Amino acid sequence: MTHVAALDGHCALPQLGVIVAEGPDAAAFLHGQLTQDFSLLDATHARLAALCTAKGRMIASMIGIRPQPETVVLVLGRDILPATLKRLQMYVLRAKLKLRDASDEFALFGLAGEALAANGLDPGAPAWRRTAVGDASVVSLYPANGTARALWIAPAGATAPRGDALDPALWQWSEVRSGVATLSTPVLDAFVPQMLNYESVGGVNFKKGCYPGQEVVARSQFRGTLKRRGFLLHAAAPLKPGEEVFAAGDAEQPVGTVVQSAAAPQGGFEAIASLQVAAAEAGQLHADGAAGQPVTLLPLPYALLADI
Repeated sequence: MTHVAALDGHCALPQLGVIVAEGPDAAAFLHGQLTQDFSLLDATHARLAALCTAKGRMIASMIGIRPQPETVVLVLGRDILPATLKRLQMYVLRAKLKLRDASDEFALFGLAGEALAANGLDPGAPAWRRTAVGDASVVSLYPANGTARALWIAPAGATAPRGDALDPALWQWSEVRSGVATLSTPVLDAFVPQMLNYESVGGVNFKKGCYPGQEVVARSQFRGTLKRRGFLLHAAAPLKPGEEVFAAGDAEQPVGTVVQSAAAPQGGFEAIASLQVAAAEAGQLHADGAAGQPVTLLPLPYALLADI
């Protein structure tokens, strides 16, 4: 029997970076640019949010906290940070705030399993709850395989969280198994938020005011059935972000795209993919061509909003 390491401990997350918005208009400005409500964000909550084009396509995903009334901290992939920062800065105009790449000012860690309790955190806290632990802000995340997880955001140079060291590969797998996709360069400008289930995991607020792409996102939700959704996949060989998924027997038209992937501790590879719902229900899916390696669907760890 293959030994599977426990999802338990903490690990540094150098693949993530930080944008800080500071000033009297910081929250209001981001409220008008992102898919979530930042005007009402308080010190005990966090926000999952997306930055979209005018056509409603996601070009960044991030987790935001507001530790001070005039400060918003956004955590996102380092590979997309420069372009995201540049795009946000284009729209500041006369708003009273400054945006900067503050990645070097923070230390980011992922926590899982017993490491949460070891740091005085509630493993049962709902996703997007913010807890202050000394100088650190800790955001409760969606669990993976029933294991509680959190994002630790601390000043650079701060003492690492308590707990055992966690293999970074296990953390990457937990990110996939949570079902909450993090965008990277290969899959930008490809999906409206609902194609990745963002409306079901707290990434879209349909009651807030306008933001780029808001009409498209709202129309996708309230007019007709969504034809693409986020799914979890398992395969024997590696799956890569941006790789296309096909239905058996149709080599011409892909039915989906791999968004995020990781090696699975029990063997093989797992991924979040955006797929046509009809193709997912029909089964017999293959990666990298209709005759490529077969992929199987895994159950999502949460209910979709349309099913609630």
